Amino acid sequence: MSHYSPLIAAFVTLLLTLMLTVNKGALIQDIPNDRSLHTEPIPRSGGIALMAGILSGWMLMIQSWAWWIVLPVLGLFVLSLVDDMRSLAAGTRLVGHFVAALIVLFGTMLDWLWLLPVLLFIVWMTNLYNFMDGSDGLAGGMALFGFSFYGIAGLMHEDEAFAMMNFSVGAAALGFLYHNFYPAKIFMGDAGSIPLGFLAAAFGVWGWQQGYWPFWFPILVFSPFVADATLTLLKRAWRRENLSQAHRSHYYQRLVQMGWGHRNTAIVEYLLMFLAGASALWGIGLDAQWQGSLLACWVTIYLGLTTWVDRRWRRYQAGKENITDK
Repeated sequence: MSHYSPLIAAFVTLLLTLMLTVNKGALIQDIPNDRSLHTEPIPRSGGIALMAGILSGWMLMIQSWAWWIVLPVLGLFVLSLVDDMRSLAAGTRLVGHFVAALIVLFGTMLDWLWLLPVLLFIVWMTNLYNFMDGSDGLAGGMALFGFSFYGIAGLMHEDEAFAMMNFSVGAAALGFLYHNFYPAKIFMGDAGSIPLGFLAAAFGVWGWQQGYWPFWFPILVFSPFVADATLTLLKRAWRRENLSQAHRSHYYQRLVQMGWGHRNTAIVEYLLMFLAGASALWGIGLDAQWQGSLLACWVTIYLGLTTWVDRRWRRYQAGKENITDK
């Protein structure tokens, strides 16, 4: 029966997303701000459909649930949904993220040497996924590719339940993308992006603990998000900017602003997601030396890509200033 889980997840998400999109009067609206790339209010209750789809798929394999993943993801969903409706304080949200991460540590019973790095990894992944949810189809696409590669790796180790739980998340993202790809009719909101980021980290830790992949695998699979969010944060910290203030400094945001648009940016990001995930899957079977070479190659690729975008952005800004002066 678990083979049907992804189909159910996709169908339920697609159906509920359609219902939420049609019934606009009852939806939480995403009002444009300094971080937004859209100019008109758009419903952002898609996270409700996503989580309903994921849980519907998981219901067929309830005996395989890991309580230390299901309980905190439900808690984060409720917390983030309240935040979508009432805008909770950043400190309140962060406490919730740390509590969810601590539950994962308790459930996995990791060696104490790994506790702090894994704790920070989970909290960072939970938040960076939210940071990257700012362009049509981007966060849904990352979930589709990322969790699908997790699922394939699970099948390679003959863990069908683990694979289907991940495939269900990817399938739910596919159902959501039907209404979220450009031009987006609905956003997932924090109620969608925060749980997805948490699941990316939690399943990553679970697979590593089970010996399905090395510790770097989840980072490389989700590296299009990890690289953009991490480098952007470091650059803003270096410039002593207010890190809690809304902005449009992410690389994907700058591509959209420079004229690539939501559609082309998403397509290029999808290609990057596929290549990163496929190479990570291939790298599992390599020895340590070649794995190191693979990671070094990707570091070089991201440094090259970000440098290229930075240069193009400076030219774009200079061109705008020249037009203004005239």
